[in-house]
Amino acid sequence: MAALGGFVDIGELVFTTQAGSRFGYSLLWAVLLGTIGIIIYCEMCGRIAVVADEPVFNLIKDYLPKRLAFITLVGSSGVNLITCAAEIGGIAILLRLLTGLGYFWMVPLGVVALAVLVWVLPFKWIERTFGFAGLLMCVYFVVAVALHPDWGRVSHGFIPVVPSGGWKVTSLYAYFIVGILSSVMMPYEVYFYSSGGIEEDWDVSDLPVNFAITNIGFVLGSGLAMALMVIGAAFFMPAGISPERLATTALSASSTFGRTGLLLGLFGMMFTIAGSAVETCLSGAYNICQYFDIKWGRKFKESETPVFTQIWMVIFVLAMILVLTGIDPVQLVEYSVIFAVVVLPFTYYPVLRAGGDRKLMGRHTNPKVVQWLGWLFLALITVAALAAVPLMVVTHMGQG
Repeated sequence: MAALGGFVDIGELVFTTQAGSRFGYSLLWAVLLGTIGIIIYCEMCGRIAVVADEPVFNLIKDYLPKRLAFITLVGSSGVNLITCAAEIGGIAILLRLLTGLGYFWMVPLGVVALAVLVWVLPFKWIERTFGFAGLLMCVYFVVAVALHPDWGRVSHGFIPVVPSGGWKVTSLYAYFIVGILSSVMMPYEVYFYSSGGIEEDWDVSDLPVNFAITNIGFVLGSGLAMALMVIGAAFFMPAGISPERLATTALSASSTFGRTGLLLGLFGMMFTIAGSAVETCLSGAYNICQYFDIKWGRKFKESETPVFTQIWMVIFVLAMILVLTGIDPVQLVEYSVIFAVVVLPFTYYPVLRAGGDRKLMGRHTNPKVVQWLGWLFLALITVAALAAVPLMVVTHMGQG
């Protein structure tokens, strides 16, 4: 669920397909780079949760100055709320496409359905329900291959290049690099993943499971993101179409498999987006409770964690209200992706410090290669964080 929801939420569905339709295969390397980064940091978060029983926001409190930790809480909470709202808007769009009913009726219906599932299902079944149902998205693997792309050009897409066309094109290309890196390494992924390990009472015997999930799971999510970019380059680019809507992105499946492909694509999108909505909502509640040392977790009865329960319910309600104002969900997710990258360094730095802390981790501290790669990626996302807002302004949010 973390892999599919993190890689293939509404932002990735539209963002990677748009990147393919504008720049062909030339940004595949950015997806690969982000994948390596999220694998390193999520594996680290899972290992810390297993060995030290510490979720990410406990680390933020321990390794950042108090004021900066609070600013990180406020920033991450805002990003989680905006992202959750974008996902809820995406669910409403897909329900409208599937049922033909009005969009604004589908927004509260989607929120109520998600809230009921989170309330009724134990944590493990929340993961399984959305995770396995989201595998319907694998139809886009088949679509990407069926389009018969130029595999030579696809392979060249894994080599970074500087596009020709002047400053305007270069700045737009840089905007998509930052957006892809941010969407692949979104902070809510590590918040949810580390808290989930504690929810499931992982211990040291689960370290191989943590390694397998972060490597195999995120490679699957990355593969789907790459397939969407290939579809953007091979299907939408030759037609001169910019897939700025979920409905447009879904059409690529119908071009190969007709009505069946369209339905598989729509249902796959709905479950992965719904999984992301649950992740962001619960992450918001996890973060606040961890920061203020309030009892949290779906493994407890609601009566044992009343504040935690109230927070995730309020996040759903606030996200619904935000969508009902009429803001375009795709525009919302672009804001969330750009502002998320600003939060990333303050999230990942404490994780890296904790993972390399021998007093905390003992013999399970970061191997040298992981520690060095962690510092390298921290430097990369810091540069991306500094460039994100200026690029958003210069490119008019990717419009050129």
